[in-house]
Amino acid sequence: MTDPVEPRPPLPPFDAQTAARKVRAAEDGWNRRDPQAVSLAYSPDSRWRNRTAFLSGRPAIVAFLQRKWAAELEYRLIKELWAFHAHRIAVRFAYEFHDAAGNWFRAYGNEQWEFDANGLMRRREASINDLPIAETDRLFRWPLGPRPERHAGLSELGL
Repeated sequence: MTDPVEPRPPLPPFDAQTAARKVRAAEDGWNRRDPQAVSLAYSPDSRWRNRTAFLSGRPAIVAFLQRKWAAELEYRLIKELWAFHAHRIAVRFAYEFHDAAGNWFRAYGNEQWEFDANGLMRRREASINDLPIAETDRLFRWPLGPRPERHAGLSELGL
């Protein structure tokens, strides 16, 4: 059985408003931490580079996200639009999580996204660095799930 390929608005070419909506939709999806649902934002043959992992296809994306969220506990993410052009978007992001031992981290990164005509991401390249933080230094303290609309973004938080 193949995965459905449903259009995923907003569709390219992007302008500032539609690119920002695409970024927020991706952030909200990842904050829900449902690997199968998240994978549907990507083309069936999507290619990824995430740190040192190279993936291709939705089944690989699902497996990767399952492993990620099993290890990165209480994961909370903020993405911010950096640039866009036609069918490409660049974002910067930060997320906080703790490991099984209770050690907290803030990960900082940049992503480059390329979309097909249906608005599905066909390519994702992510560079990410982890910084150990004290629990008291956490900034992302909303209840698990999507970031509340009124919660500060990266720029407002000085990140």
